[in-house]
Amino acid sequence: MYDREPLYVISVAARLLGMHAQTLRKYERERFIEPSRTKGRLRLYSAEDIERLRQIKHLVEDRGLNLAGVELALTLSERLRELRGAVREARSAEEAGARLERELDQLLALLGVPEGAWAPTFPSGNGAAGRPGERDGKPETR
Repeated sequence: MYDREPLYVISVAARLLGMHAQTLRKYERERFIEPSRTKGRLRLYSAEDIERLRQIKHLVEDRGLNLAGVELALTLSERLRELRGAVREARSAEEAGARLERELDQLLALLGVPEGAWAPTFPSGNGAAGRPGERDGKPETR
């Protein structure tokens, strides 16, 4: 696993990311990242750390999330990666579907969505999913 090998001191990592070193320290305090340490206590960042920091930067700068939002997004990202692996390792489509259903229920609960509130609704008629501004799959006229 070369992507986990510590390679970059904090100044190099900060320059690669276009961030201030103090920001990297803040993200470490928030426990978003845990760089390796040398015997002299210098922080060393791996390629995997750099990619995680790029994700954090995207969430903060491009998506406007605060630190609590970043924490939630990182948790969801990790759970989705794990779910992808579990579905790929499933022995059957039924096993994969059941695992997917359970994990989606847990993720929606993590987001505060009440159980059953995320079930899709279909209008009577042609069976097509309704969209805003449509009735029975046809545009509404006013």
